[in-house]
Amino acid sequence: MAHLSGKAGYVDTGSAVAGIKSWSIDYTSDALETTDFADAGVKSYIVGGKGWSGSFEGYKEGVEQILTADAASPVALKLYEDATYYWGGNAIITGVHSSASHDGVVSVSYDFVGIAALTPPAG
Repeated sequence: MAHLSGKAGYVDTGSAVAGIKSWSIDYTSDALETTDFADAGVKSYIVGGKGWSGSFEGYKEGVEQILTADAASPVALKLYEDATYYWGGNAIITGVHSSASHDGVVSVSYDFVGIAALTPPAG
């Protein structure tokens, strides 16, 4: 697969979220230690729970499209690397952070946590 440029990326929660300039995702699994005497001092592990979380940020364009951190309202989140490849799954928005300065552009960032399986990009 060829290298991808981030310039075609975007965030979708039912429609593209305006003004977003970057996103990140962390897909992790727990390593549960199962070392016993038979392992002769070499640690051994099994895979435990898996999960995903991340954030996205950009410039505020009018009213934020995702207004509150409301765990009762999950969103179908798609994080596009380009027009074809995306990470997708249901998530809740756990934080909304807005900032402004006298010499800057008003920005907003969102934190999220996955509440279902994550579908990684195919390809």
